[in-house]
Formats: sequence, C-alpha cells, structure tokens
Amino acid sequence: MSTTRKIAVVITARPSYSRVKTVLTAIKNHPELELQLIVAASALLDRYGSAVNYIEKDGFEIAAKVFNVLEGENLTAAAKTTGIGILELSTVFDNLRPDIVVTVADRFETMATAISASYMNIPLAHIQGGEVTGNIDEKVRHSITKLADYHFVASENARKRVIQLGENQEMVFNTGCPSIDIAQEVAKNTELTFNPYEKYGGVGSQPDLKNGYIVVMQHPVTNEYQDSRKHIEATLRAIQKIDKPTLWFWPNVDAGADGTSSGIRSFREKYKMENVHFFKNMEGDDFLNLLHNSLCLIGNSSVGIRECAYLGVPVVNVGSRQNRRDRGVNVVDASYDENDIINAVESILKDNKRTTSNVYGGGNAGENIAKLLKELPLQFHKTITY
Repeated sequence: MSTTRKIAVVITARPSYSRVKTVLTAIKNHPELELQLIVAASALLDRYGSAVNYIEKDGFEIAAKVFNVLEGENLTAAAKTTGIGILELSTVFDNLRPDIVVTVADRFETMATAISASYMNIPLAHIQGGEVTGNIDEKVRHSITKLADYHFVASENARKRVIQLGENQEMVFNTGCPSIDIAQEVAKNTELTFNPYEKYGGVGSQPDLKNGYIVVMQHPVTNEYQDSRKHIEATLRAIQKIDKPTLWFWPNVDAGADGTSSGIRSFREKYKMENVHFFKNMEGDDFLNLLHNSLCLIGNSSVGIRECAYLGVPVVNVGSRQNRRDRGVNVVDASYDENDIINAVESILKDNKRTTSNVYGGGNAGENIAKLLKELPLQFHKTITY
C-alpha cells in the first residue's frame, strides 16, 4: 500500500505563489508527497497579474482552477467571493481527495480554503499564522488559526501568539517564511539581472535606472477602504516631488482597489510623471532582485516587512496595513501625508545604510514544511490547551 500523501496547496493571489514557491518545489521533489496545486481567485485574473503563466513556466502542474472573484473591490464583493470560494473549493477537494490542505497567509479568499477543508474533515495546515497587522487580514488570519490543525509560522513571536490562542504547541512550528528562501538566493547577486521594461512591459515613461530607483507597492487597507484614493494620492504627490526614477506596482484585488487604481489613473492624466513606470506583476525572484538593487521601497506591502528585512532594503512603510507586524531595523514608518513620506525617504537616502535581519528565518522554510507535511499525524480534531 502506497504511503504517498496528497498535499493540496491553494494559491489565491499573485503574491502567495512566490511566497510559497519553495514549499511547492519541496513537496513536488519529496518522494512520499504528491502535490495537488489549486489556483483560485485573483491569482487567475490578468487584471492583477495572473500567476498562472509563472506557475506553469516553473514546471508546476495545476490540478484545478477556481474562478470565484466578483468584480467590485468592495466589502460585499469580498464576502461573496469568499462564499463562492467555499462552494467551488468543496467540489475540488471532493474530487482530489487530498490528505492535507495547505492555505497561505491571510487574504480574505484564504478563509474559503480553511472553511471548506474543515467542514470536510480534511487536515488543514496554515502557513504564516500568528502575525498581527492593521486590517481585515487580522480577523481572517486568527480565524484560520482556529480552524487549522498544523501551524507553520514565520517568526518566534508568531509561534508564541498561536500558542496563546490556545493551539497545541506540539502542532506549532517556527519554520521561517518560505519567501526568505528565495531572498537568500537573490541576496547573492548585487546587480539588476534583467531589463524590467523589456521583460515585463508595463506603461509610462522608462527612466534610466543606473543611478538608482525607488519601488512603490501600496495596497488599499480594507478597514479604511473608503479613503484608499486619498491615501494613494498622498504617495503620488510625494513621488512627484521626490522626482527619482520610480517603478510602481499595481495594487491587490482588495476592498478599495478601485479607489487606489482610479487615483493612480487620474493623477497620471493630470500630471506628467516622467520618472515613473507602472507594472502589473513580476516573477518573484525578479521582483526581489529589483528590490535588492533599489534605493528603497515605499508602500505597505508585507514584502517590505519580510523579504526586505532579510535583504536589508530600506522601506518607508505607509499607513496602518502592517501595524504591529514583526520587523527589522530597515523599516521607517510614515503616515498618509506627502511631507511625512518625503521626509522618511530623504532620511533613508541620506543615511544610505543597509542592515539585514533574520526575524523571518534564514532560508530553509520550504524543506522544513515539506518534511513536516510527511511526518505529522493526520488529524482534523483539536487538542485545545486553554
């Protein structure tokens, strides 16, 4: 009788793929594990940079696709998208019959994965639980923790927090963050290894990057979504005044994304942004290579908190999205105010210092997680410790 375990990993957004790529590779290469890769939600949408081409290019076979995103980028659409995800993923799990389902991080779509697996009595593993932030992801993340049977956290504080939530400490493992595995390889190269304009297209001017450039990635904050346009306009004005070559990435499909996107489009029509180029998406290792060789990152993406800490890339963290998340000394916080952002960038450029941190691990998370997925007892019941 075969002892191979079927591991279903659900990818629901473009950043999630690069974040767990090394986990997928380790599962695929493990002689006693079978990878069942499911791609769902915004990870399938070209508008937000479909992850499918990158996944297939990397040699992964997609076992199922789940189209469940409702247009609107508002709270109602997010709730209904999650509901459709539960319906569709339940059918997929029924067809694939996985031994363990793996869900990644804390986007609202990941709740559908957790609920479907839990109600179908399929053991659930959660990557990157136990962290704290400043938006709806907070509720989603901790809810998935309570549904999950195995916890693969990215930092020691996260491990302690999951245990404080009442989870059995024997099922909580500080594996490190899988995205650091890729950052470890990227850190070996101190030069930009590709031409971003030629490889990824995008729109806008094509400023010369050889004397340094800034990267911007700013998403709407779901519990402040009505102010998303105002928030992005402050960053746009700051970038206009800083006047350095800037590579700007499109936001996630969150409540408020319409406000962020329309704010960018309106600003571009009104002002000449001769130093700014806009991209939808990039392969994970290329994006980290781009960050590694940048002057700094501006915005509120978790990449500034995680991978940039390991790489030592200076970050201006704007607003509340990453509140209270573990961070390295590379991060300077700024409010939604153009002058505050400008001052933070100027202090970084003046200091010109890079300090690395291993707060999210040292680069072996993928192998750690695959090993645990094979060795852990299959269970879908809880041993509560509180």
